[in-house]
Parts: sequence; C-alpha cells; structure tokens
Amino acid sequence: MPAVAAGPEIERLIQLLARLPGLGPRSARRAALFLIKKRETLMAPLAAALQTAIEKIEVCRVCGNIDTQNPCTVCTDARRDPAAIVVVADVADLWALERARAINARYHVLGGTLSPLDGVGPDDLSIAALVKRAHDPAVNEIILALNATVDGQSTAHYITDLLHDAKVKVTRLAHGVPVGGELDYLDEGTLAAAIRSRTPF
Repeated sequence: MPAVAAGPEIERLIQLLARLPGLGPRSARRAALFLIKKRETLMAPLAAALQTAIEKIEVCRVCGNIDTQNPCTVCTDARRDPAAIVVVADVADLWALERARAINARYHVLGGTLSPLDGVGPDDLSIAALVKRAHDPAVNEIILALNATVDGQSTAHYITDLLHDAKVKVTRLAHGVPVGGELDYLDEGTLAAAIRSRTPF
C-alpha cells in the first residue's frame, strides 16, 4: 500500500486540479504544491476569483457566450456588424476567433455539434434560436465557423438546409493549408481541400 504524503484536503485539491484539461496527476501535484507555497499571493486570490465566477457568470440569452453580463459584452457592442452572425460550436471557438481579431461580427454558440453516436440531436443544440436570428431583416450573412470534422460538417449541412428560406448568404471558413504549413507534412484531405479552395494570387 503506497504511503500518503499529504492530508485528505490536499489530496482533494490535487484530484480536482487533475480534472483540468492538460493536467495529469503529476502536473496536478506540482500545481497544488505551487499554490500551497503561494497561499497568500496566489491561492487566496484564485479562490476569490473562482467564487466570483460561480456567482456572476451567466450564459448570454442572445448568442450563448459566457460573461458576467446578460446580454454579453459581444452582443451589446454597438461597433459590431449586425449583418453577419458567426456560428461556432463552443464558447472556446468564439474566444479563439476573437483572439484572432479576424472579424467584427456577432456570434451564435450552438453548444456542440450534431453527433448521433453520442446522442446529440438538433434539439440538444441552439439551432432553432439561430434560425430565428437568421430571419432578422438586419442579418444578411451566416458564417459557419464549425470544425472540419464529420460532426462539424454534418451540422453545417443541416443548418444550411434549415436556412434555405431565410434571405441570408450562408458561408463557411476556408479549408486548406495553414499559414506556415509545409505541404509534405499535410494530410491528403487538407491538400485536396486546399486545391479545391484555391484563390487568385
């Protein structure tokens, strides 16, 4: 039987940290030890920030983003183009697009992608709310920024079919060679998509 190096409270902290993405048991132990050593300067403010997040974070009733205000900061930003809605599967995708500062549009978070094998159907996602938003006269483009996976593309096709009677242009992100990518290291599917989506130089 292995020896226990710490009390149950510390072991519980390690177990909870190990559930975070990118942290295994060893990384969680290192993180826990670091937090314990910096109790006053790091652990206490982190605990306070987590408590504040529990109390104040909400899901935006318009787009599905998470924020401390409802509607969220993105939806209430008057500088954003109301004519385009970028559809993403998850809040992480929204945040990634915002980091890139590639577009100044509004968003719609589906809450996942269609996945019959996992039991995720249209009613489990916020597709109906998207269709309703697409019929707003101010909207003229829906940009499907979904992952280039089977589930992502199936979801994109399903949404496109539902939007056939809306007076909007439906577009999707380009697929192909990433910036800085070398052809020899890319898979055949990516290369084929890049050739099909080629643009004038």
